[in-house]
Amino acid sequence: MVNLCARQTTAPFPEFSAHLRLFFNDGRHTRTVPGSPPLRLPRPRSVEGVSTIDPKEFRNVLGHFPTGVTVVTGMGGDEPAGLTIGSFTSVSLDPPMVGFLPGKGSSTWEAIQESGSFCVNVLGNHQADECWTFAKPAEGSRFDGLAWHAESTGSPVIDGSLAWIDCTINEVHEMGDHLFVLGDVVSLAGNDGDPLLFFKGGLGTFAAS
Repeated sequence: MVNLCARQTTAPFPEFSAHLRLFFNDGRHTRTVPGSPPLRLPRPRSVEGVSTIDPKEFRNVLGHFPTGVTVVTGMGGDEPAGLTIGSFTSVSLDPPMVGFLPGKGSSTWEAIQESGSFCVNVLGNHQADECWTFAKPAEGSRFDGLAWHAESTGSPVIDGSLAWIDCTINEVHEMGDHLFVLGDVVSLAGNDGDPLLFFKGGLGTFAAS
């Protein structure tokens, strides 16, 4: 059974608009996979007569794809820091790796990156307030009144989260107006409950039948 009733409708915040792109080597169009010969990639086909995609329409269409909601946390110096992220994804099972895409100009991510680690907090359907708190510009500390504890890397784990994944930073790549952050998983845990989902500018949940 699906229940995606939006409890609050608003325009998607910037961190929810992030997408991977495949980059080609303009010379030979090859990609190297460790332990194997270079793979030959097809030359991108040019498309004529296609106008530039309107950013508003792009965001509107991609809003039809429901995503989970996470808060990525870390230590910015001696202070905890965090931001709402909807672009979290698993990358590899062996070794365990995850990734996400913060905005290129995010000062919060810049502070977290200096620590060399981060924690992905997967929000439950009871944590809508945390979602909006970490999505808006900070007025003071976003952690004021919020219960949290540190795990292996020292990054904050928000108490009551549906799951958390503690990571060290492996690589960071520029992807258009975002960054792709690749992390090596150090420790993780999950709890019972229903997830918080983002869909068409609102928040809802999902219950499996």
